Amino acid sequence: MPAQEAAPLPTLLLLLPLFTALTILLGHKVLKGASVFLSVASAAICFAISLMLLHSENSSPVLLPFLSVGNFRLTLDALIDQQSRGMMLIVTSIGLLVHIFSLGYMKEDQGKVRFFGALSLFMFSMTGIVLAGNLVMMFIFWELVGLSSYLLIGHWFNKASAAEASKKAFLTNRIGDFGFMIGILMLFSANFGDVSFVGLKDSFASGSLHQIAATQPTFMAFAAICIFMGAVGKSAQFPLHVWLPDAMEGPTPVSALIHAATMVAAGVFMLVRCAFVIEASPDAALIIAWIGGITALMAALMATQQDDIKRVLAYSTLSQLGYMVMAVGLLAMQVGNHLHEAGPGHPAMFHLYTHAFFKAMLFLGSGAIIYACHHEQDMWKMGGLMKHMPVTFVTFAIGTASLMGVPFITSGFWSKEAILGVAFEVKGGSPLFWIGVMTAMLTAFYMTRLFIVVFLGKARTHSAQHSVEAPIIMVIPLIILAGLTVFSVPLAKLFEAMKPNHAETHMTVMVASIVALLIGVTAGFILYKGKDKDPLNIKLFANKFYFDEIYAVIVKVFQDSLAWIVAGLERLIVDGIMARLPAYLAARVGSAARILQGGHLQGYTFLLGLGVLLVIYVVVFVLPSVGH
Repeated sequence: MPAQEAAPLPTLLLLLPLFTALTILLGHKVLKGASVFLSVASAAICFAISLMLLHSENSSPVLLPFLSVGNFRLTLDALIDQQSRGMMLIVTSIGLLVHIFSLGYMKEDQGKVRFFGALSLFMFSMTGIVLAGNLVMMFIFWELVGLSSYLLIGHWFNKASAAEASKKAFLTNRIGDFGFMIGILMLFSANFGDVSFVGLKDSFASGSLHQIAATQPTFMAFAAICIFMGAVGKSAQFPLHVWLPDAMEGPTPVSALIHAATMVAAGVFMLVRCAFVIEASPDAALIIAWIGGITALMAALMATQQDDIKRVLAYSTLSQLGYMVMAVGLLAMQVGNHLHEAGPGHPAMFHLYTHAFFKAMLFLGSGAIIYACHHEQDMWKMGGLMKHMPVTFVTFAIGTASLMGVPFITSGFWSKEAILGVAFEVKGGSPLFWIGVMTAMLTAFYMTRLFIVVFLGKARTHSAQHSVEAPIIMVIPLIILAGLTVFSVPLAKLFEAMKPNHAETHMTVMVASIVALLIGVTAGFILYKGKDKDPLNIKLFANKFYFDEIYAVIVKVFQDSLAWIVAGLERLIVDGIMARLPAYLAARVGSAARILQGGHLQGYTFLLGLGVLLVIYVVVFVLPSVGH
């Protein structure tokens, strides 16, 4: 892969959102309404640059060199290849559509300028992750994405639930990021300071890391799991999944941008980028596959009992991300030590691309519904919206069909089949295959439930009865995303960006998938058609398997108890013995010595005489004995 000295387009793609964000956040009082236009224009230019890069040659240009000492290099260097070009198209296209949708959704919001400034900062952070040519650069932008999401989730910081959700997301991600950092440092030390993706891949093929993988499997497994921890936090995998549903407290455009297509997908993107690390450790690959499978099934079960329309989609995102992570682990088990060209042909990336379009459309569609229903999010207070919002109804139906995987005519079907195909082929992957099929059935069930309750039947409240179609500025992104959802596979083949190449279609896989779809849709229709309240009441699923309560107990028992012990030791040893005891002794000695300074002449004469006698005693008796 040839290196380039100058790369104006990737550099502009990286830095333009940063300068836009700084300009808006620092000069919004002067710019006023122009700040919003500046943010949208920046997103449009970034999208245009992504289109220009689609057919560019593979390269690894240095964007910003900072430090180079021996083998150690600290640079912002990009990696322009098939995977980064495809991911950048997703990030910039959906980013632009979210910017346009936000013009209508956030029109009356008092913090609109601050919101668009944070959007531009997020775009800068995501472009940095996608362009990153080494793990250090990726980690820097990884943390910036965490900061950006904190600002966007907590946009309505006066709302207690939003403030708590932003803190929860930030802190939960830090747990995973700590493991990610350890994994990077392990690879840094093992590969003599070279953590570039090109250098790491070469080292795993025939260098020092290849030898370590063969001779020290425990070290390599630990490094791979630590790298995976970064994705566990960012892509909200079990057990760090708890932040994503609460993040729905942010504005709906944020949910579409961060929690459907970009930020949560960054973990999957990173795993595919580092596929050679996982392939070097079969044990780590098996763990990763099972974590993904557990997350997919668990989140789907939770989604079946959620009443908030955005939370249903949030748990759906969790489930689909679990699919992608499962595919990463399964393919690594299949490939083993035979390295392949990781990229958009990877089943996980294929599903990431198709999922990004239809899930962003579903989130923006839910935003249009919430906007039309006067910011009502409880779907049991909706109903009959098909008549009042025909465009949203059609686009939402397209997204729902793709998410459920309606055979042959939806992009979601093909990408889901690619993952199930890998699970079916991999030795020992049969349990995960059936977990995937069960998840597909549950997906069809809870999306049928949502669709019937929201769009069909009669309006259940005044706000639903008097809802109207969203403004045209919000409808246009829905129509565009619906088109991209329908034509995503043909576009993928045109751009050679998403064609799956690791799984063949098996009749067993297809039959199981179609049967799961039919069972899920049929059960959803039978249970929810014409219902005004949920006929099911499974508290275990509704309360999210009580993970929040469990974590609250863990924090109280372990963190609070540890804090109590540390505080006690600090008061006893640090504050008491080390700090206060010397001060106390000095004060007592000073008080005793103060008696000698009473200001009485006879006292001073007595002390002088005592001193003379003491000197005579030392000279006459002590010194001669010392001399002998």
